[in-house]
Amino acid sequence: MGSSDVDQLAINTIRVLAADATAHANSGHPGAPMGMAPVAHVLFNKFMRFNPKNPDWVNRDRFVLSNGHGCMLQYAILHLYGYALSIDDLKAFRSVDSITPGHPEAHDTPGIEVTTGPLGQGISNAVGLAMAQAHTAAVFNKPGFDLIDNYTYCFLGDGCLMEGVSSEACSLAGHLQLGNLIAVWDDNKITIDGDTNQAFTEDVVKRYESYGWQVLTVEDGNHDLEGIAAAIKKAQEVKDKPTLIQLKTIIGFGSKQQGTHGVHGSPLKADDIKQLKQQFGFDPEQSFVVPQEVYDLCNKVAASGAALEEEWNQLFAKYGEQYKAEHDDLVRRLKGDLPEGWEKQLPTYTPADAAVASRKLSEIVLGKVFDVIPELVGGSADLTGSNLTRTKGAIDFQPPATNLGTYSGRYIRYGVREHGMAAIMNGLAAYGTIIPYGGTFLNFVSYAAGAVRLSALSRVRLIWVATHDSIGLGEDGPTHQPIETLTHFRALPNCMVWRPADGNETSAAYYVSLVSKHTPSIIALSRQNLPQLEGSLIDKAIKGGYVLHEEEKADITLVSTGSEVCICIDAVKELASKHNIKARVVSMPCFEVFDTQPKEYQLSVLPDGTPSMSVEVMSTMGWERYTHEQFGLNRFGASGAYKDVYKKFEFTPEGIAKRAIATVNFWKDVPNIRSPLNRAFQQIL
Repeated sequence: MGSSDVDQLAINTIRVLAADATAHANSGHPGAPMGMAPVAHVLFNKFMRFNPKNPDWVNRDRFVLSNGHGCMLQYAILHLYGYALSIDDLKAFRSVDSITPGHPEAHDTPGIEVTTGPLGQGISNAVGLAMAQAHTAAVFNKPGFDLIDNYTYCFLGDGCLMEGVSSEACSLAGHLQLGNLIAVWDDNKITIDGDTNQAFTEDVVKRYESYGWQVLTVEDGNHDLEGIAAAIKKAQEVKDKPTLIQLKTIIGFGSKQQGTHGVHGSPLKADDIKQLKQQFGFDPEQSFVVPQEVYDLCNKVAASGAALEEEWNQLFAKYGEQYKAEHDDLVRRLKGDLPEGWEKQLPTYTPADAAVASRKLSEIVLGKVFDVIPELVGGSADLTGSNLTRTKGAIDFQPPATNLGTYSGRYIRYGVREHGMAAIMNGLAAYGTIIPYGGTFLNFVSYAAGAVRLSALSRVRLIWVATHDSIGLGEDGPTHQPIETLTHFRALPNCMVWRPADGNETSAAYYVSLVSKHTPSIIALSRQNLPQLEGSLIDKAIKGGYVLHEEEKADITLVSTGSEVCICIDAVKELASKHNIKARVVSMPCFEVFDTQPKEYQLSVLPDGTPSMSVEVMSTMGWERYTHEQFGLNRFGASGAYKDVYKKFEFTPEGIAKRAIATVNFWKDVPNIRSPLNRAFQQIL
């Protein structure tokens, strides 16, 4: 069999596997895999550098399937080239606990770089992966040692191009001149609703050229393998622009429904699969068949990739002889470990220290740890002066030709692109050598919610520096004052939401965020100054909740976060001096971390026998898990000086005391008061 014949056989094998798997699952999207099989074959067979036996090799080329609904394309490729995906895994497509879920998920499947499916996210992740490569290369490569020179390849569809997040990320990619990023647009002119002429008629080519991308076109993506290869080669040759390859394909190629939206998201019917297999020379009575010639072809590529990694390992060993510090630093980063003793740089405070806004306390932490954690790479969505995210002496991450910075720079100017920043940070984190952080106002993290959700699902370590965290931002008013935001993200699994009340709690928030290798964090920070609290310690705060002020035989426990904690302390004095009521105060900077503490510890903080009330200038939803009563803000805020806004809504010592008295009076005749935590534990059981 000639090379062109086996190439075509490999392509058709991918198509048939996609048809078989979606039919077997009675669910899935066969159209994109059948249309993109030729470019997938050319890319993996001729260009991609990878070792299936070690999917984590740092200098592998990255592949992202942004149109993640077409994941049977990727699963078929991974199987053929020898990743740890068996035929049985393909047969288990879309079944519970399989490693072939309905959309690609990092950590579930060997060879999947990032979790995709929500359209536009993958191409934006790819921008982050390409930025990470450029930065890592600039930091570690030395003369004669091009350790890091991989490409990032991304497949995307019309839907990805319509989503705004992709526009944000791709605009930045063009500015950053990321010549290591090559995207292939599956231009099949079909979406779920039908032909793209119903809603998507812009000139994508001109748009991407205006972003600063090179755009190439392959007119026949169904047959022209040489044209596809030539386009990829030309894309590699341009070093100062990312490339978009417009690949014109027929969705569901070979199906009786090819070229229609009917083949997009539904399995092929039995008679269609039969004729498809006959057309491509497969036995229509057999399923999940891979010809040995295809395995042989793919095995040669895989063996070549293993040899490439072995060469790289030898190069890296020689690198270590000449550049031991850099060698050891890269090894450490790839393990996900932090430099030894870094935590000694975290600042600590006493009540004698001045009142400071927690956004400023965050800046102080970043300034202390930035030099000792070199993988920390930050940025802001055009709010640097407000978020205080740029450390003294930081260099911007910019293309060297612009004279604005270098690729070794560690501060990213994201522009006004919160959603793009979030998705890019997911890519930066997934690369394996960077811990990203990004700043914006807390309210505008909601702009990025789609990507934040994928951060949590993907189990990546990154940090949001989310300032202006409440009505305390004042005059900007309800459009900027978050009410529901913390509730939203607290409800998100595997996402830590911190709202520190002072300097020690801010240091604790950063400590836990940085040591948590598989969890993203949102640190909500105040615009207004906050006093350093008596009784606050880093060691206490890292438990997520702790007793800040204790009273024997207390009448009530006040539970609070952030800027309201110090008001609760003042309310304790108000209650004692004027109403003869004893109050405890619990600071709860992070629900998620508190929830992981032993039951005994939790009940020592929020014990039986004492009524409790939460105090937070946010939605009260979620607080019922911890307190008997809730004092919050279940409406939008107001524009004005922050002290006046707090006074308007009675978040004052007197306002808290009034509600605490009502709580005590309501619960005083209730025998055997049980902590709400006991209700929660009972529900768990």
